[in-house]
Amino acid sequence: MSDPGHHNPSPDSAPAADPPAPVTPEPAPAEPSGLSGARESDRHIEIQEAPFSLLGDSSENGSGNGAENGFGDPDPDTSPPTSRRKRTRTIVLASLLAVGLAGAAALGTFYWQIHSQRDTTLTLPPQIGELTLDTGENAQQTAEYLKTALSAEVDLDETVGAVYTAPADKNVLFFGGTTLFWSPDKDLDTSFSLISDEQGAVTNLHEVDPGPLSGTMKCGTTKTESGDLPVCGWADHGSLALAMFPNRPESEAAPLMRQLRAQIQTRN
Repeated sequence: MSDPGHHNPSPDSAPAADPPAPVTPEPAPAEPSGLSGARESDRHIEIQEAPFSLLGDSSENGSGNGAENGFGDPDPDTSPPTSRRKRTRTIVLASLLAVGLAGAAALGTFYWQIHSQRDTTLTLPPQIGELTLDTGENAQQTAEYLKTALSAEVDLDETVGAVYTAPADKNVLFFGGTTLFWSPDKDLDTSFSLISDEQGAVTNLHEVDPGPLSGTMKCGTTKTESGDLPVCGWADHGSLALAMFPNRPESEAAPLMRQLRAQIQTRN
Protein backbone atom coordinates (compact mmCIF):
# COMPACT_ATOMS: atom_id res chain seq x y z
CA MET A 1 0.00 0.00 0.00
CA SER A 2 1.40 3.22 -0.99
CA ASP A 3 1.70 6.21 1.06
CA PRO A 4 -0.77 8.81 -0.07
CA GLY A 5 0.97 11.90 -1.26
CA HIS A 6 4.29 10.14 -1.95
CA HIS A 7 4.94 9.43 -5.55
CA ASN A 8 7.49 6.88 -6.59
CA PRO A 9 8.87 7.64 -9.98
CA SER A 10 8.71 4.89 -12.44
CA PRO A 11 11.67 3.80 -14.40
CA ASP A 12 10.30 5.37 -17.54
CA SER A 13 9.88 8.66 -15.89
CA ALA A 14 13.37 8.85 -14.29
CA PRO A 15 14.87 12.35 -14.39
CA ALA A 16 17.57 13.14 -17.12
CA ALA A 17 21.25 12.94 -16.15
CA ASP A 18 23.12 16.12 -15.31
CA PRO A 19 25.42 17.48 -18.14
CA PRO A 20 29.18 16.72 -17.75
CA ALA A 21 31.16 19.32 -15.94
CA PRO A 22 33.65 21.27 -18.12
CA VAL A 23 37.18 19.87 -18.11
CA THR A 24 39.61 22.31 -16.63
CA PRO A 25 43.17 21.83 -18.02
CA GLU A 26 45.64 20.86 -15.46
CA PRO A 27 48.13 23.60 -14.75
CA ALA A 28 51.56 23.06 -16.26
CA PRO A 29 54.07 21.76 -13.83
CA ALA A 30 55.97 24.51 -12.19
CA GLU A 31 59.50 25.00 -13.54
CA PRO A 32 62.28 24.48 -11.14
CA SER A 33 63.41 27.58 -9.39
CA GLY A 34 65.90 29.67 -11.44
CA LEU A 35 65.17 27.91 -14.79
CA SER A 36 63.07 30.74 -16.20
CA GLY A 37 65.70 33.27 -15.32
CA ALA A 38 68.35 31.12 -17.00
CA ARG A 39 66.40 31.03 -20.25
CA GLU A 40 65.98 34.75 -20.24
CA SER A 41 69.70 35.06 -19.66
CA ASP A 42 70.32 32.71 -22.62
CA ARG A 43 68.27 34.93 -24.84
CA HIS A 44 70.22 37.93 -23.59
CA ILE A 45 73.55 36.30 -24.52
CA GLU A 46 72.30 35.40 -27.99
CA ILE A 47 71.35 39.03 -28.58
CA GLN A 48 74.78 40.17 -27.49
CA GLU A 49 76.76 37.71 -29.62
CA ALA A 50 76.26 39.58 -32.90
CA PRO A 51 77.62 42.99 -31.71
CA PHE A 52 80.42 41.19 -29.87
CA SER A 53 81.75 39.36 -32.94
CA LEU A 54 81.05 42.03 -35.56
CA LEU A 55 82.27 45.11 -33.81
CA GLY A 56 85.28 43.53 -32.16
CA ASP A 57 85.00 45.62 -29.02
CA SER A 58 88.47 46.15 -27.63
CA SER A 59 87.11 46.07 -24.09
CA GLU A 60 85.95 42.46 -24.56
CA ASN A 61 88.57 40.78 -26.79
CA GLY A 62 91.66 42.60 -25.59
CA SER A 63 92.60 44.03 -28.99
CA GLY A 64 93.01 47.70 -29.70
CA ASN A 65 91.85 47.44 -33.30
CA GLY A 66 89.80 44.23 -33.42
CA ALA A 67 92.25 42.69 -35.90
CA GLU A 68 93.81 39.72 -34.12
CA ASN A 69 94.38 36.13 -35.00
CA GLY A 70 93.47 33.23 -32.81
CA PHE A 71 96.56 33.65 -30.66
CA GLY A 72 96.10 37.31 -29.83
CA ASP A 73 98.82 38.59 -32.23
CA PRO A 74 98.10 41.37 -34.72
CA ASP A 75 97.38 40.07 -38.20
CA PRO A 76 99.22 42.26 -40.74
CA ASP A 77 96.77 41.28 -43.49
CA THR A 78 93.95 42.93 -41.60
CA SER A 79 95.76 46.23 -40.94
CA PRO A 80 93.57 49.23 -41.64
CA PRO A 81 94.02 50.67 -45.18
CA THR A 82 95.03 54.00 -43.66
CA SER A 83 97.97 52.41 -41.84
CA ARG A 84 99.13 50.64 -45.00
CA ARG A 85 98.97 53.88 -46.96
CA LYS A 86 101.03 55.64 -44.31
CA ARG A 87 103.71 52.94 -44.42
CA THR A 88 103.82 53.06 -48.24
CA ARG A 89 104.10 56.83 -48.23
CA THR A 90 106.91 56.69 -45.68
CA ILE A 91 108.86 54.20 -47.81
CA VAL A 92 108.36 56.27 -50.97
CA LEU A 93 109.42 59.50 -49.25
CA ALA A 94 112.50 57.82 -47.79
CA SER A 95 113.48 56.49 -51.23
CA LEU A 96 112.99 59.89 -52.86
CA LEU A 97 115.05 61.51 -50.12
CA ALA A 98 117.92 59.05 -50.67
CA VAL A 99 117.86 59.62 -54.43
CA GLY A 100 117.67 63.37 -53.91
CA LEU A 101 120.64 63.37 -51.57
CA ALA A 102 122.69 61.27 -54.01
CA GLY A 103 121.77 63.62 -56.86
CA ALA A 104 122.59 66.67 -54.76
CA ALA A 105 125.99 65.18 -53.86
CA ALA A 106 126.78 64.47 -57.53
CA LEU A 107 125.63 67.94 -58.56
CA GLY A 108 127.67 69.50 -55.77
CA THR A 109 130.79 67.63 -56.91
CA PHE A 110 130.23 68.76 -60.50
CA TYR A 111 129.93 72.44 -59.58
CA TRP A 112 132.88 72.20 -57.21
CA GLN A 113 135.02 70.92 -60.10
CA ILE A 114 133.88 73.79 -62.29
CA HIS A 115 134.59 76.34 -59.58
CA SER A 116 138.06 74.94 -58.87
CA GLN A 117 139.11 74.59 -62.53
CA ARG A 118 137.50 77.46 -64.39
CA ASP A 119 140.07 80.18 -63.61
CA THR A 120 143.07 78.82 -65.51
CA THR A 121 146.06 80.47 -67.17
CA LEU A 122 148.39 79.00 -69.81
CA THR A 123 151.89 80.46 -70.00
CA LEU A 124 154.85 79.32 -72.14
CA PRO A 125 158.08 79.03 -70.14
CA PRO A 126 161.32 79.29 -72.13
CA GLN A 127 162.57 75.94 -70.88
CA ILE A 128 160.77 72.70 -69.92
CA GLY A 129 163.22 69.93 -69.15
CA GLU A 130 165.23 69.32 -72.33
CA LEU A 131 162.74 71.35 -74.39
CA THR A 132 163.59 74.91 -75.42
CA LEU A 133 161.06 77.46 -76.68
CA ASP A 134 161.77 78.31 -80.32
CA THR A 135 161.35 82.05 -80.91
CA GLY A 136 162.29 81.99 -84.60
CA GLU A 137 160.00 83.35 -87.30
CA ASN A 138 159.13 79.97 -88.76
CA ALA A 139 158.26 78.60 -85.30
CA GLN A 140 156.08 81.61 -84.55
CA GLN A 141 154.22 81.26 -87.87
CA THR A 142 153.62 77.58 -87.15
CA ALA A 143 152.34 78.38 -83.65
CA GLU A 144 150.03 81.09 -85.01
CA TYR A 145 148.60 78.72 -87.59
CA LEU A 146 147.89 76.07 -84.93
CA LYS A 147 146.17 78.60 -82.65
CA THR A 148 143.94 79.84 -85.47
CA ALA A 149 142.96 76.32 -86.49
CA LEU A 150 142.11 75.38 -82.90
CA SER A 151 140.00 78.52 -82.40
CA ALA A 152 137.99 77.57 -85.49
CA GLU A 153 137.06 74.25 -83.87
CA VAL A 154 136.65 75.30 -80.24
CA ASP A 155 135.42 78.64 -78.87
CA LEU A 156 138.26 79.98 -76.68
CA ASP A 157 138.81 83.20 -74.77
CA GLU A 158 142.62 83.12 -74.99
CA THR A 159 144.97 80.96 -77.05
CA VAL A 160 148.64 80.02 -76.92
CA GLY A 161 150.93 78.19 -79.32
CA ALA A 162 154.59 77.27 -79.40
CA VAL A 163 157.25 75.09 -80.91
CA TYR A 164 159.70 73.54 -78.47
CA THR A 165 162.93 72.14 -79.85
CA ALA A 166 164.86 69.20 -78.46
CA PRO A 167 167.96 67.20 -79.36
CA ALA A 168 167.69 64.60 -82.12
CA ASP A 169 165.04 66.69 -83.85
CA LYS A 170 162.41 65.61 -81.31
CA ASN A 171 160.53 68.88 -81.43
CA VAL A 172 157.13 69.38 -79.79
CA LEU A 173 154.29 71.41 -81.30
CA PHE A 174 152.00 72.73 -78.56
CA PHE A 175 148.78 74.79 -78.80
CA GLY A 176 145.79 75.38 -76.53
CA GLY A 177 143.52 77.90 -74.88
CA THR A 178 141.32 78.80 -71.94
CA THR A 179 137.59 79.29 -71.41
CA LEU A 180 134.78 77.70 -69.40
CA PHE A 181 134.17 74.16 -70.63
CA TRP A 182 130.97 72.45 -69.48
CA SER A 183 131.88 69.17 -71.24
CA PRO A 184 135.68 68.93 -71.37
CA ASP A 185 135.75 65.35 -72.63
CA LYS A 186 133.48 66.15 -75.57
CA ASP A 187 135.40 69.33 -76.43
CA LEU A 188 138.68 67.41 -76.37
CA ASP A 189 137.30 64.88 -78.86
CA THR A 190 136.23 67.78 -81.09
CA SER A 191 139.73 69.26 -81.00
CA PHE A 192 141.27 65.97 -82.19
CA SER A 193 139.21 66.29 -85.36
CA LEU A 194 141.38 69.31 -86.22
CA ILE A 195 144.44 67.08 -86.51
CA SER A 196 142.40 64.49 -88.38
CA ASP A 197 141.52 67.08 -91.02
CA GLU A 198 145.10 68.18 -91.45
CA GLN A 199 147.10 64.97 -91.08
CA GLY A 200 144.67 62.06 -91.21
CA ALA A 201 142.41 60.40 -88.65
CA VAL A 202 143.73 60.02 -85.12
CA THR A 203 143.63 56.32 -84.37
CA ASN A 204 143.95 54.31 -81.17
CA LEU A 205 142.67 57.27 -79.18
CA HIS A 206 142.59 56.26 -75.51
CA GLU A 207 142.54 57.83 -72.07
CA VAL A 208 145.74 58.21 -70.07
CA ASP A 209 146.53 59.43 -66.57
CA PRO A 210 145.94 63.22 -66.52
CA GLY A 211 148.19 63.74 -63.54
CA PRO A 212 147.55 65.81 -60.39
CA LEU A 213 145.66 68.53 -62.29
CA SER A 214 142.91 65.98 -63.06
CA GLY A 215 140.46 66.55 -65.89
CA THR A 216 140.82 64.21 -68.88
CA MET A 217 143.81 63.34 -71.05
CA LYS A 218 143.91 61.21 -74.20
CA CYS A 219 146.58 60.05 -76.63
CA GLY A 220 146.59 58.49 -80.09
CA THR A 221 148.51 58.48 -83.36
CA THR A 222 148.05 59.91 -86.82
CA LYS A 223 149.78 59.15 -90.12
CA THR A 224 152.23 61.58 -91.70
CA GLU A 225 154.68 61.42 -94.61
CA SER A 226 157.46 60.63 -92.16
CA GLY A 227 155.56 57.98 -90.22
CA ASP A 228 153.32 57.75 -87.18
CA LEU A 229 152.92 60.94 -85.21
CA PRO A 230 151.88 60.61 -81.53
CA VAL A 231 149.26 63.14 -80.43
CA CYS A 232 148.08 63.91 -76.88
CA GLY A 233 145.63 66.37 -75.40
CA TRP A 234 144.14 67.40 -72.07
CA ALA A 235 140.94 69.21 -71.10
CA ASP A 236 139.30 70.34 -67.88
CA HIS A 237 136.65 72.93 -67.04
CA GLY A 238 139.09 75.82 -67.63
CA SER A 239 141.57 74.81 -70.34
CA LEU A 240 142.22 72.61 -73.35
CA ALA A 241 145.52 71.87 -75.11
CA LEU A 242 147.01 69.56 -77.75
CA ALA A 243 150.58 68.57 -78.54
CA MET A 244 152.25 66.61 -81.35
CA PHE A 245 155.45 64.68 -80.76
CA PRO A 246 157.39 64.00 -84.01
CA ASN A 247 160.12 61.35 -83.96
CA ARG A 248 158.98 59.97 -80.59
CA PRO A 249 157.26 56.70 -79.71
CA GLU A 250 153.81 56.91 -78.15
CA SER A 251 155.22 55.60 -74.85
CA GLU A 252 157.09 58.92 -74.46
CA ALA A 253 154.19 61.13 -75.45
CA ALA A 254 151.92 60.80 -72.39
CA PRO A 255 154.64 61.41 -69.74
CA LEU A 256 155.96 64.38 -71.69
CA MET A 257 152.44 65.81 -72.03
CA ARG A 258 151.99 65.68 -68.25
CA GLN A 259 155.36 67.44 -67.86
CA LEU A 260 154.30 70.18 -70.28
CA ARG A 261 151.01 70.65 -68.48
CA ALA A 262 152.65 70.93 -65.07
CA GLN A 263 154.86 73.76 -66.36
CA ILE A 264 152.34 75.58 -68.59
CA GLN A 265 149.00 75.41 -66.71
CA THR A 266 148.29 77.30 -63.51
CA ARG A 267 144.99 77.85 -61.67
CA ASN A 268 144.11 81.09 -59.97
